[in-house]
Amino acid sequence: MKILTAEFIKSATRPGNYPPDELPEIAFAGRSNVGKSSLINVLVNRKSLVRTSATPGRTQLINFFNINDKFSLVDLPGYGFAKVPLAVKKSWGPMIRTYLEIRESLRGVIFIFDVRRIPREEDLRMLDWLEEFAVPTIPVITKIDKIKRSQLEKQIKPIVAETGLPRDAFTLFSATTRDGSDEIWERIETALENENLSRGEEQ
Repeated sequence: MKILTAEFIKSATRPGNYPPDELPEIAFAGRSNVGKSSLINVLVNRKSLVRTSATPGRTQLINFFNINDKFSLVDLPGYGFAKVPLAVKKSWGPMIRTYLEIRESLRGVIFIFDVRRIPREEDLRMLDWLEEFAVPTIPVITKIDKIKRSQLEKQIKPIVAETGLPRDAFTLFSATTRDGSDEIWERIETALENENLSRGEEQ
């Protein structure tokens, strides 16, 4: 995928604020501090299209980005950070669930896991929503450069076990080395090619 333009469109918290659903969308979801912003920036070859923060849980909005005037990337709020105010925590679930349920232009979700963390209740709830709303899911395991290569499969095993997804469904990614970025783009392009297919409908 050659990125010619990548521009911020707007932020939103509810459907009335979403931009018009004229372009197919690929959303990114995952726990706070899982490397979501870094993944998006690497994919679009921009250093700071999406702001990264030293404070997990800072992204509390749904952020929309126009890519090549052909499709949109959507950064969903990171969830699960303990120090975020309770009112914000309570808003995350409904905000994300509503988007997944009603957004007709959504073609797939990049669901991100940190290779050093076992999936928790919030992650499994997200998987349930993706299944419930028949959203094609592209699972990605990030930060693979943070552990020794000899320990990689040992770290991946509990993620596979907890999610119940097949091992070969996961793409391994490093923002430092850019490993995995080509494979993620291939999966995104496959999802976008199905833009004329209703969610949940078999090819």
